[in-house]
Amino acid sequence: MFAKILIMTVLAAAAVGWVARPSESAQPVRHYVVKPGDSLWSIAASRYAGDTRKAIWRIEQRNPQVRAGLQPGEKLTLP
Repeated sequence: MFAKILIMTVLAAAAVGWVARPSESAQPVRHYVVKPGDSLWSIAASRYAGDTRKAIWRIEQRNPQVRAGLQPGEKLTLP
């Protein structure tokens, strides 16, 4: 009986480990240096697929200072 429980536990743990994916924070940090004429929209559209508005929101969450405006030469952390 104990062996069956042990085997089932090991199989369940292996299944969870196989299905689990790394979180977004596990990705390497990327940076972007703002160029003259850049906007959040242009940065997000060129770097992310899908909904550009969601990408802008994610950039703003990582870089609260961008709400005051982008400055050329500013270094942004991209999610």
